[in-house]
Amino acid sequence: MRHALAGFVYNDSNGVTIEIEGAPAALDHFAQTLADQPPPLAVIEQIRSEELPPCGATDFTISGSRAGDLRQTLIAPDTTICSDCLHELFDPHDRRYRYPFINCTNCGPRFTIVEDIPYDRANTTMRVFPLCAACRREYEDPLDRRFHAQPNACPVCGPMLRFEHWPSQPTSADDPIVAASQALIDGMILAIKGLGGYHLACDATNTAAVSRLRQHKRREAKPFALMVPDLATVEQLCYVDAAEAALLESHAHPIVLLQRRNDAALAPDIAPGHTTLGVMLPYTPLHHLMLHGVAQQRPAQPVALVMTSGNLSDEPIAYDDADARQRLAAIAEGMLSHNRTIHMRCDDSVARIAAGGIQLVRRARGYTPAPLPLAFTCPTPMLAAGGQQKHTFCLGKQQQAFLSQHIGDLENLETLTAFHEGIAHFQRLFDITPQAVAYDLHPDYMATQAARALQLPHAIGVQHHHAHIASVLAEHGVAGPVVGIAADGSGYGSDGAIWGCEVLLADLAGFTRLAHLAYLPLAGGEQAIRQPWRMAATYLAHTYGNTMPADIPFVRQLDQRAWRVLTQMIERGLNCPPTSSLGRLFDAVAALIGLRGIAQYEGQAAIELEMIAEPQCERYPFAIGGGTPAQLDVRPMIVAIVADLRRGVAMARIAGRFHATLSAMLSTICMEACRQTGLTRVALSGGVFQNRLLLESLTAQLEQQGCTVLLNRRVPANDGGLSLGQLAIAATQLAQGSAARLVG
Repeated sequence: MRHALAGFVYNDSNGVTIEIEGAPAALDHFAQTLADQPPPLAVIEQIRSEELPPCGATDFTISGSRAGDLRQTLIAPDTTICSDCLHELFDPHDRRYRYPFINCTNCGPRFTIVEDIPYDRANTTMRVFPLCAACRREYEDPLDRRFHAQPNACPVCGPMLRFEHWPSQPTSADDPIVAASQALIDGMILAIKGLGGYHLACDATNTAAVSRLRQHKRREAKPFALMVPDLATVEQLCYVDAAEAALLESHAHPIVLLQRRNDAALAPDIAPGHTTLGVMLPYTPLHHLMLHGVAQQRPAQPVALVMTSGNLSDEPIAYDDADARQRLAAIAEGMLSHNRTIHMRCDDSVARIAAGGIQLVRRARGYTPAPLPLAFTCPTPMLAAGGQQKHTFCLGKQQQAFLSQHIGDLENLETLTAFHEGIAHFQRLFDITPQAVAYDLHPDYMATQAARALQLPHAIGVQHHHAHIASVLAEHGVAGPVVGIAADGSGYGSDGAIWGCEVLLADLAGFTRLAHLAYLPLAGGEQAIRQPWRMAATYLAHTYGNTMPADIPFVRQLDQRAWRVLTQMIERGLNCPPTSSLGRLFDAVAALIGLRGIAQYEGQAAIELEMIAEPQCERYPFAIGGGTPAQLDVRPMIVAIVADLRRGVAMARIAGRFHATLSAMLSTICMEACRQTGLTRVALSGGVFQNRLLLESLTAQLEQQGCTVLLNRRVPANDGGLSLGQLAIAATQLAQGSAARLVG
């Protein structure tokens, strides 16, 4: 309108088509404005234009969406409530005052309610709510903020809340928000329906409620996420810098990991053993109303609610109402639900600021399904099946990769079902029928077995740690080569061993293993992950032989009978695969110094070791053996740690020196690899690099020596980013005709 142009615009499955006519200067100004000032949630991948003969149009119209043969239109992620809607939500004179489903073109549900494209109301779960006359006028007015806002609704025509105490029937409360807020204040645990699934919520200051939730959810030690009303409340609980504040308030509103204040007034069981808290701000109108309701009824205290995923441990988040009632009834004591159906489950994203930028720990709500641009072209439509833990899959076509939301650990039927449902939904939304599938080499991974069962024309096995490094390259649009350090808990190696601390010369076509942590037996296989004492004893035996140092607490307290059984297993090679895992070295040191001998979840010992570590400590000695690949030998460090234990050196000091040693060792071998290859570009990936202390120390050392360090920013460094790396490798190998050579 402001450019005085005439014509029309419409959506179809190829994107947005605008046909306009007017003065040449006005046309140029419109094109520049479109590129520089798109609507708040718009993502412009490409603008193509062509000249047409004028047709004499006198006005500008918006045509209805059209279906097409090729589907190119993108679906926006779910987005936090905008400031305009938030203002209306608390305006007593607005017709949507306190309406928990208020939204507009600039905010609200998208991915979780869409069933098909084009993205019209008829193709979303909102189709069962016919627009009232007032909402219809907004929806059809090009000058209105709610023009073609597909979830548009109001109290007259839209979804409604209901609150119920369990096991009784729905309450007769006039205001479900008030009833639910009071229930939380009274110490109840509630199942609350959000954008992409249910949360389990309770008062984060109520010690009994938090402990009961932990017990009922069977979540012994993992931290609970918190939701607080505003940044001022976050600052009462945590230290927050400008970058962290910007991340908290971004469109995605992820859970942000922050350094906890010692005087934070929270229940002790919120995050046991952690010096950090995962905190998010309210991102739906319902959340704002809930927090406001608690604050009104209890004005003297800061408001903080536990908002953890609505599931039992290791299950996917509940999103279907009937399923939630069945699965969450043993955990929660009431439910705040609504009748807007969630079509696709989507958990909260988790992020932090580390090494000068955003580091995603879990990519889901607010980010999915936004595509990741690729610097290469997929030679055929592709699926990357991902790994076993922190699972995601990835679909690719042309120069776009569509990474799924976090699904979880593929350890049961529920998560495997979510995996298959998610793939089918993405294929439908983005019109991708895969002709090639990439998968992890581990034969027992459920995703690998599912991928191989598809019997597609091309099936490409991808080594786990190569995929980690490739995920960084794909993010940064780099084909390689680079020196890559991939460090994690476990990944199936091309020699059949369990890898986990690998220095690679890598590009998107292949890799050469330059160095790795020296192999040790993984005593008892997967049992060693839950029992870090096994790795501590194994490292001591590897260092000292049959004469373990008997004068340190770990050896004095060691169950000698259990250790003798493991020793016999190691000698006979029974369920003791060799491993080079850096994650297991963290476990070993945590157990050796008395911090954690038994873990409730994988990575717990490593996390707690980081949490207590003193920064800027001197390092222990280490050795790097010759050969190809080179061997990283930490036996000198183990001897030095034992000496510190004998001297009574504080646990925090030993943990700090351990981190300094790893940083120095990895920096040293990396610089040697750079010298040998002539490269100065280094990529770091794998779950170990979620350790902020190690990541920032190693990055600083490499940069000081002239290296350019590439890190995962748009996908997680853990196995949540694995599928993107698999896709990049498989696409490159197919394009080069080399896939058959590298099939596992």
